[in-house]
Amino acid sequence: MIISFINHHLNRMLLLSVGLTLSSNFSNFASAQGDAATVDAFDSNYVNWFNRNAQQDKIQGVGVDRAYTELLATRQPKKKIVVAVIDSGLDIEHEDLAGRIWTNTKEIPGNGIDDDNNGYVDDVHGWSFLGNAQGENIRYETYEYVRIYRKLAPVYERYHSPEEVPADKRAEYATYLRCKKNYEKEIAEQQKTRENLARFEEVLNACETVVGHYLGKEEFTVADIRAISTRDQTVMRARGWLLSRYDMGFEKESLQKYKERTENSLEKQLNLAYNPRTILGDNYEDINDTAYGNNDVTGPRSDHGTPVAGIIGGVRNNNVGINGIAEHVEIMALRAVPEGDEYDKDIALAIRYAVDNGANIINMSFGKEFSPHKKYVDEAIKHAEANNVLMVHAAGNSSYNIDEIVHYPTRNCDDGNTVKSWLEVGASSMHSDKKMTAEFTNYGKQSVDLFAPGVDIVSLAPGNKYSKVDGTSFSSPVVSGVAALVWSYYPELTAVELKDVLVNSCSNYGKQKVYLPGRESSKKKKTKFSNLSRTGGIVNAYEALKMAEKVANEKARGA
Repeated sequence: MIISFINHHLNRMLLLSVGLTLSSNFSNFASAQGDAATVDAFDSNYVNWFNRNAQQDKIQGVGVDRAYTELLATRQPKKKIVVAVIDSGLDIEHEDLAGRIWTNTKEIPGNGIDDDNNGYVDDVHGWSFLGNAQGENIRYETYEYVRIYRKLAPVYERYHSPEEVPADKRAEYATYLRCKKNYEKEIAEQQKTRENLARFEEVLNACETVVGHYLGKEEFTVADIRAISTRDQTVMRARGWLLSRYDMGFEKESLQKYKERTENSLEKQLNLAYNPRTILGDNYEDINDTAYGNNDVTGPRSDHGTPVAGIIGGVRNNNVGINGIAEHVEIMALRAVPEGDEYDKDIALAIRYAVDNGANIINMSFGKEFSPHKKYVDEAIKHAEANNVLMVHAAGNSSYNIDEIVHYPTRNCDDGNTVKSWLEVGASSMHSDKKMTAEFTNYGKQSVDLFAPGVDIVSLAPGNKYSKVDGTSFSSPVVSGVAALVWSYYPELTAVELKDVLVNSCSNYGKQKVYLPGRESSKKKKTKFSNLSRTGGIVNAYEALKMAEKVANEKARGA
């Protein structure tokens, strides 16, 4: 019976790859390796590679180490730069962020009073827009297209063509149809994934039963499996299937996490009846309703914001963990991104909080395909621009051209204005050949400014741990970190001048032929790197500091 079962399912199961995928709300692709107590658990080639230099180290890092050694060894920074990290929450107690967390000195911790009258009580290290005063926090949310579909279905489900819809409602009807299509497609895919995982687990359990019976024990190692040699073909088939999975990097923990994510997607993110927002007690369609949130900036899920913060400001050369990029920096923690899609209102208020409380740079490693209250975000980013704040945004991980498919938030406002103090960042790898671009990264010759390392990045994980991660989510803080490093030595530059320095000083690989982003390896196409961004370049800290010196001197002479 068992051998029949295995024969029936084996070929299909060989096609099923078990790995980790993260929620689509984040501009994040995948965590390639589990959390570890020290960075020694990772291949040393990956640790701090983003800091290295392409010419000297033959790795496509951004020249941070070279900048410190050759340009900054005898110099002192002029200003501490505050970088606001709008994210899922971050572990402000992490050992490798010691002394790097922003503190609101105008607020008296724990007294339950808004001492600085900024509208937020006890906001000592930032604010969470995903909780309430009773300490309840939102972890999971629905996707934006689910919320739109839920709202518009009662209005438009009776129509069968645009001609039936009043002329002034046809644009909204088109949005409804897009959201309905996305919802139906995604829920079908997740249900199929659930079925595949169940089948995979059936085969896994069957093979383990065969092997365990042969070995005479319930617990066994991969080495035990590899050592099996018998004429019993049932046992050898089970052995072969298990080894093929383990040789591909399969881990039971990964399978359980994959199952959990699939269930959460179906039960929460794609569930039309799921609405955790009620615990906040606000009206999400009223930007002036700001009396919600709490000061728990870590929240129930800080495994995304923590590595982001580590890349920007992890303490350098402390014999602990990694070397972040900027030394003279503080991280302001703003929690506004759940597992699911963020609300426009929360993002707008987080941006305004950052600007009004002294942030110089805002890192935004999140994004989505729909933005029903885009005007809130438009006004917030224009407020940031007017107050000399640089915004750095991850391009996203859907492998598509965002010149054609808009990825929100965006620098382009609905009133026709374009925010100038904005950088859009794609993900690159450590390779200098056709694999230079990350297969998952979004791109766009008009929409993406430059690229930065975002593959095989070792950074921080909650609880004084470390992890290896991939995604434009982690390319964005590389640029934020370089921006903070440069600005700390040249604070006389404006946000727009700083942006121009970073763009004009990047390592140019425009003529390099690279794979067009896309996960289907059998259909790889090549294109010039210059076709994927405005610059055809990768951010370069060493060259940025040299150019900043030149621009600052020219400004001084002009004054």
